[in-house]
Amino acid sequence: MAGSSFQVARPMSISEITEKAQDFVFDESIAPKTWLRTGETLLREAQIYERERNDQQAYMLLMRYTNLIADKLPKHPAYRQPENKQGVLASVKTLKEVMRIMEDLKPQINARYDAYMEKNKNREMPVDIDGSRASTWANFAASDPAVAGNTTTLDAEQNSQLAVKLAHKEIRRRDAARRAVRQAGVSEREEHRRRTAGLWDGWDSGLSRDGASTSRDDDEMRRNMEASRRKMDGPHKIVSDEVINRQVNSRPTSSRSGASGYHYPSITRSQPVRYQDNLESRSRSISPKRNLPPRPPKETFNPVYESEPPPRPGKESVDSIEASMSDPKATFTFRPSAYLENGNPLRTIFLPPTLRTEFLKYAESNTRRNLETCGMLCGTVISNAIFIQQVVIPEQENTSDTCEMINESAFFDYVDSQDNMMVLGWIHTHPTQTCFMSSRDLHTHCAYQIMIPESIAIVCAPSKTPSWGVFRLTDPPGMQCVRACKKPGIFHPHEESNIYTDALRPGHVFEAEGLEFTIVDLRPDS
Repeated sequence: MAGSSFQVARPMSISEITEKAQDFVFDESIAPKTWLRTGETLLREAQIYERERNDQQAYMLLMRYTNLIADKLPKHPAYRQPENKQGVLASVKTLKEVMRIMEDLKPQINARYDAYMEKNKNREMPVDIDGSRASTWANFAASDPAVAGNTTTLDAEQNSQLAVKLAHKEIRRRDAARRAVRQAGVSEREEHRRRTAGLWDGWDSGLSRDGASTSRDDDEMRRNMEASRRKMDGPHKIVSDEVINRQVNSRPTSSRSGASGYHYPSITRSQPVRYQDNLESRSRSISPKRNLPPRPPKETFNPVYESEPPPRPGKESVDSIEASMSDPKATFTFRPSAYLENGNPLRTIFLPPTLRTEFLKYAESNTRRNLETCGMLCGTVISNAIFIQQVVIPEQENTSDTCEMINESAFFDYVDSQDNMMVLGWIHTHPTQTCFMSSRDLHTHCAYQIMIPESIAIVCAPSKTPSWGVFRLTDPPGMQCVRACKKPGIFHPHEESNIYTDALRPGHVFEAEGLEFTIVDLRPDS
């Protein structure tokens, strides 16, 4: 293993971070409950970055959440539909607390930026011949709140083993905190209620730090948020900046005990056939000899990578980097290892090398019967890198060409019960087909990539060569093409040829030897 760093010293201003936060496409063709789930993911990510003292990225994610919930979502045509009422109310209730946290982060962001500008007021930024900023990797990094301002960032490829050690250390810390919660007499159900009720769930960190047996009750806003999520019966209004405070403070505290009746809705598959099918009436046993429509040509697969890979900086002492891990104040930031086609950075995903082979063991009985099997890739963010920790196999209905998650609420209840767990994509088998992304696969994956741009789709084709691949949609043109597509049916062509690409390096996905993971099978007959 080789240690390496790269200096990206210039921090970002509040206005620059705000501009970055607002730079996302809000598509009204995507259901509100998908956007609500995206908002929940933004909060989970912001919590992690705030804990790691990466206040720029935490501020950006919270600002994006505020923009999504208070500005974009109320303009959605389906915003007022009854099925979205509880989710909207739950999200609105968090806004005041989100704004308070943003105000707490502002002074340190401003102080760091002002100090840098004062120190470098006579220094000019490099420019190209046409007068624009030089299009170097350093300038791309300087526009990334997760990296800008960090004095040292690490290269993922050269520090994969360090990344594994960091991940295991942080996961052990979280497990210790979870055990402290149990020892304090807090049940799993009560823990889940507290996590969904409060934004930062600081009560459990307090338990792990000093062994306190009761949650913190001195935060009035957090109690109001808890009460609002448990009651969920207020007026349904379009959100504006003027009414946020009134909506948060006007609802009485519920005296009803028990867990919240609302959980953020799960992501639905975006293909039209999903809405036309009646899953409850669909037979669990489908004949493998049924007649299928003729298949169109496969989607053309043209790998596209970033045009300017990061430079390879000079080596540093591995011992000095690992020694600093023992310092509780030490912070590590992995810089992006790839970029979307639109120039936006992609955080590195560390993938356990044995994950696919272990998953295939769980899928073996279906594979023998020519039935597809799917699992959800779940994990967390640590030091601006993403680590796959679990494959969760949900209850599903399988055919030779499709696998549909059913009982989605049970799956997302499980994910929500885990500390800082996020859905990072999916894995599925092609029992007899080659390793490619079908049109149905592309529509399915689009919803994951909207939620987290780094989301990946792993395809396993055990009877073919190559036997597996890791893919993402191009952006552009793949994401835009799939979102605009309204064609029905399992197989249909798309106009774009460069619709998806390989995500394995030199993309943003790295296999990390020794990275621990588990497989959780939620199927009732497993």
